[in-house]
Amino acid sequence: MSIYVVITIIALIASMVCGMLTIPVVLDFCKRKGLYDMPNLRKVHKRAIPRLGGVVFLPSVFLGCVIAFLMAQWQGMTTIQLSLWTYYFMLGTAAIYITGLIDDIVGLNALNKLAVQIFAAAAFPLSGLCLNNLYGIFGIQFMPWWIGAPLTIGMVVFISNAINLIDGIDGLAGSLTILALTGFLFSFAQLGMWYFVIMIAAMIGVILSYLYYNMLGDANKNRKIFMGDTGSLSIGFILAFLCLKLTVTIPSSSIEFSDRNLLTAFSLLIIPILDSLRVAAVRIWHRRSPILPDKNHIHHKLLRAGLTHHQTLLVILIQALAFCLANYLMRQLTNTTVVILADIAIYALSHQLLNRRIRQRGEQPTLFPNA
Repeated sequence: MSIYVVITIIALIASMVCGMLTIPVVLDFCKRKGLYDMPNLRKVHKRAIPRLGGVVFLPSVFLGCVIAFLMAQWQGMTTIQLSLWTYYFMLGTAAIYITGLIDDIVGLNALNKLAVQIFAAAAFPLSGLCLNNLYGIFGIQFMPWWIGAPLTIGMVVFISNAINLIDGIDGLAGSLTILALTGFLFSFAQLGMWYFVIMIAAMIGVILSYLYYNMLGDANKNRKIFMGDTGSLSIGFILAFLCLKLTVTIPSSSIEFSDRNLLTAFSLLIIPILDSLRVAAVRIWHRRSPILPDKNHIHHKLLRAGLTHHQTLLVILIQALAFCLANYLMRQLTNTTVVILADIAIYALSHQLLNRRIRQRGEQPTLFPNA
């Protein structure tokens, strides 16, 4: 077994153990301080649940990476070289993490959170990590910095919020994140970018520990927790960063990227991306602000169609896996532009069928509760 594989597994296990040990501490803290996610008209849970699960994410990932990197150094592997965008990435992640933590504890309005997200996202193009090539998708090749920079910022902010918005039922955001991270892990492993593989493995480890308490924890014993904005925004920001690293052409790098890299990143996050785009379009169509909350996300609609929470989770995960497999197979037969357009058409059609099912049950496909 390759030493890289061993170190990757160690990072995952160390992060998972850290999460398993620290989440109970956070649960007890939330109980003492009364830090709960309270039920309301747009949420599906019926009782107060602690919401600071995401607090353990970054410390656990950091610990897992440190242990793995120290072992790598002990084995005489290549010394880690930190580039400018690496420092900016860490700065941006810290800003997002702190913002989410403040929001979970005392609350922040949407505009304040958006401002911090834009600030953190702007660090990438300023450090040189900027969308500069769509590899012929929709006929677009190389892009100048003044076009790529705002696109980069918009993409990072959008993906960060897409993960936050999909976090609506137990296990959904965490499970979709693990699916995406697993795909990124194998993608970076194929490129030989092992330090990214180690970081991703550490993220998978702590999210696995979170899912244990989120899905299997007993709320009556104060052992159930939500990730909160601290977790969902941090995860979204890191996933957006991984998308950039997998797709951006860097002149000094010997690694060749193509439209397949972009399709891979899109496929791994296809459910949060398409669901957020659909919800925003519906809100605008109904002359509502795209940032106002509602009950129009895919999990809300599946619940109104008569599915249980566990069935809803399973259906969405199967759909995400099916898109990934279908996109891989379709890309062997046609170009990436056609694949993406087919994805959008299939997703739109599935929601039309879902709307029909909801109407048959005597309910409305789109709900805008006052909450």
